[in-house]
Amino acid sequence: MLQQHWHLALSVFSAAVSVKMNVLLFAPPLLLLLLKSLTIPGVLTSLACAALFQVLVGMPFLLTYPVEYLSRAFNLGRVFIHFWSVNFKFFPEDVFISKPFALSLLILHLAFLYLFAQYKWCRHEGGVLQASGLKEVKEHNRESGITIFKRFFRISRPLSDNHIVTVLFSGNFIGIVFARSLHYQFYSWYFFSIPFLLWKTKFPTPFRLAIFVGVEFCWNVYPSTPLSSVVLCLCHITLLTGLWFSSSEYPYENIKKEIKKVE
Repeated sequence: MLQQHWHLALSVFSAAVSVKMNVLLFAPPLLLLLLKSLTIPGVLTSLACAALFQVLVGMPFLLTYPVEYLSRAFNLGRVFIHFWSVNFKFFPEDVFISKPFALSLLILHLAFLYLFAQYKWCRHEGGVLQASGLKEVKEHNRESGITIFKRFFRISRPLSDNHIVTVLFSGNFIGIVFARSLHYQFYSWYFFSIPFLLWKTKFPTPFRLAIFVGVEFCWNVYPSTPLSSVVLCLCHITLLTGLWFSSSEYPYENIKKEIKKVE
């Protein structure tokens, strides 16, 4: 992805989804990066590569038991066991497994993705619609076909490595914060991104290290307790707050270099 070979990146992403569904947490920020970097045909063909991989991998099952395969392979409604959860363990089990609680977390997840996309990840462009070019097309699609033509076939805009990693890691972290159940093996979903995200914040270094130690401690309490779960949630919320108040990096690589040359 850092090389911005998006068609290959989407194929690898699709392969990862075939192994572990949690990779879907990267899907919203990844889609945003595609919209910011590629033309509309580029976005569509990249998504087609991901879909094609899923079809090829699932072909033996799609040809024999299509309904069973689709209903079980992509089952997003599973309820994990409350006892093994590290996240939200302080809630009673009847609340933890309830649909209203799951729906509330989903709404919060989507809301924070929107807020970060609109005001952090696309801040320099003025919002998601402006960054993706969709607003420009919407405003001119009844007046002239020229704007739509330009949007479809404009030159791709290379993104900076820092912006790509920031958007992907923070988007995945938002999903982690509002995941109803996190079992011990799920720490591997995001532990590698914690140092990067901590150093994106404006927190003093001792406070960053304290958050890191707090997260590590909570994941090493076995079995998890309501107290360790509360501490983990507080660490997550603190880090998320720090990311919200952090500086937004300039997203485009080539334009940034040109500005430096002029200066």
